[in-house]
Amino acid sequence: MGTLGNPKNTIEILKKYSFVFQKKFGQNFLIDNHVIEKIIRAADITKDDFVLEIGPGIGTLTQHLCENSGHVLAIEIDRRLIPILEETLSDYDNVTILNEDILKVDIASLVKDYNDNKPVKIVANLPYYITTPIIMDIFEKHIPLSGVTVMIQKEVADRIQAKPGSKDYGALSLAVQYYAKPGIIANVPPNCFMPRPKVGSAVINLIPYKNPPYHVENEKLLFSLIRASFNQRRKTLVNGIFNYEGLDFNKEDIVKVLDDLGIARDIRGEDLSLEQFVAIANHLYVIKYDKFS
Repeated sequence: MGTLGNPKNTIEILKKYSFVFQKKFGQNFLIDNHVIEKIIRAADITKDDFVLEIGPGIGTLTQHLCENSGHVLAIEIDRRLIPILEETLSDYDNVTILNEDILKVDIASLVKDYNDNKPVKIVANLPYYITTPIIMDIFEKHIPLSGVTVMIQKEVADRIQAKPGSKDYGALSLAVQYYAKPGIIANVPPNCFMPRPKVGSAVINLIPYKNPPYHVENEKLLFSLIRASFNQRRKTLVNGIFNYEGLDFNKEDIVKVLDDLGIARDIRGEDLSLEQFVAIANHLYVIKYDKFS
C-alpha cells in the first residue's frame, strides 16, 4: 500500500476502516515523509535499538521505526486503530502492538518484560494532552533510556529548553534539564498533520545524562522545591516554599539558606538556575536531617 507518510495512502486506509478522529485521544497523524526522516535521524536508530513508541496511530512513523530498529513496542490507546496497525505493519516481524493507555501502564515493567531491563529509545508523535505527564513519568521513574525523541507542541518544546529568567522557564524546564540535555531538532507546521492541529509542533531530542550533572541529597525534596517555587509564579521563593503544602520549613531557615548561598532574599523561582535549586535543596535537606538525627 506504500508509505503512510503520503497523504493519499493515509486517506485510503482511514476510508477503508471508516475511521473517525477522536478529539479525546489528541489524534493528529503525520503526513510528511521529510519530518519522519528527521525524527528517525535525530533518534539515531540502529538495528541494536529497542524502541518504545507511544501512540503509533495508523503506523506512519512505526513503519520507519521497524525498518531501522531491532524491535518496536507500540502502545496505542484507541482499540479502533489496532486492526489498522495489524494491516499497515503486516510486513514487519519486529513489532509488538499493545492496546493500552500509556498513562496507566507501568513503563518500567514493560521495559523489563520486553527488553530485559536494557535501555530503550522512546520515539513518538505524542498526543499533546499527555506530553508533560509522560515526559515527567519516564524520567522520575528512572526508566532505563538511551534516548527520547518526540514530536510535541512547539510551546512545550520551548518550555523544556528554556533558561532562567525567560517567560517559558518553569518546573518542566528544570525537571527535564536535570535528567537530560534537550535540543529542538525541527519545527513542524500544522499542515504536516491530518487533521491539522491549531498550533505548531516541534521535534525535540532529550539525551539522558548517564549521571545527573549535580549531586542531590534528596531528589524528592528538590522537585518539591521546584514545584513550590512555580506554584504561584509571582511569589518570592521564600513565600513559595513556606506556603507549599507538603513542605514544612520555617521562613528563618529558608532565609538563612539563601543568605549562606549569597542569593537575594526576594528572588523568585523563575530567576534561579538548576544549580542554585540543587544547592538550596541540599542545604534545606541538611537542616531537616539535622533536626531529626
